[in-house]
Amino acid sequence: MPRSAIETHLFTPIGPYSHVVVSGNQLYLSGTPGIDPKTGQITDTTAYGQARQALSNLIAMVEAAGGTEQDLVTLQVHLIDVDDFKEMNRAFEELLSKPHPARTVFGITALPKAGALLTISGTAILSR
Repeated sequence: MPRSAIETHLFTPIGPYSHVVVSGNQLYLSGTPGIDPKTGQITDTTAYGQARQALSNLIAMVEAAGGTEQDLVTLQVHLIDVDDFKEMNRAFEELLSKPHPARTVFGITALPKAGALLTISGTAILSR
């Protein structure tokens, strides 16, 4: 099945990739840190604040393709400090409705965006 990129009006990617690729009714969402779409800068110095912004960015990606937050089926979190797990979870509880998407969390040592504490990527299946 052919793939195409979806225009999101988010921040400019820091490398040669698309924010969202669609193939059929499946969306593949690139990893996004807690970056403000208007400024391109990290929005907060806490894992909670960055997770809220990253999730908001992911939801905006899905909406740009005509979907909703409920279309998210799986998420992958790359977290620099696993001690931030609880605060990251708080953002998930506040922004994502039940049933929550499946999720995997990885502890990592660094991210390419200076100041980023985490990044979240995922997959959505459009129900349209």
